[in-house]
Amino acid sequence: MSVQERKQRERAARERLIVATARELAEQQGWDAVTTRRLAESIEYSQPVLYSHFRGKREIIGAVALEGATEMAVALRAATSAADGPRERVVALARGYLDFAERNSAVYDALFQLDGGLAYAQEDTPEPLKDGFAALLECLGEVAGDGVHPGLFTEVFWASLHGIATLSRAGRLPPQDTEQGVELLVDRLAVL
Repeated sequence: MSVQERKQRERAARERLIVATARELAEQQGWDAVTTRRLAESIEYSQPVLYSHFRGKREIIGAVALEGATEMAVALRAATSAADGPRERVVALARGYLDFAERNSAVYDALFQLDGGLAYAQEDTPEPLKDGFAALLECLGEVAGDGVHPGLFTEVFWASLHGIATLSRAGRLPPQDTEQGVELLVDRLAVL
């Protein structure tokens, strides 16, 4: 292995450490606790080393969001893979999405609440974000209904799931109503 290959591998490992540490801090104490100073202290590198990887917190949030989009796509596909029939797949997708949002609150915030400097729904949207949307579209496109654009239907259904996730986390929706809300959403929006 050449010196350059070793340095590239070390750089990639440091970058993964920064992102993992940021996620951990954000999950434990919220994104306000994630500062470049705290990250540098936590990973035992100087702030200039941290800045050699990321220009600041915004780029770190973006890196967490990209990692999270990949994880979300995997989780959604796993949730729907065992479901039998369109209705069951949509319910499994909704439950999988809400479960992901609840169990990965800092990642969910990085994806959908915070500015990570990422382009959404554009030509230059990063592949992990496109794949996260594709995981939704694969399931929801088949229940959009005649004359309804599958992408638009997916966005509307997704917005509803996002609303449930966000309002539930904020304590504005009673937790015991989540399942009934999912059933209502599926029955009223999806053409089954």
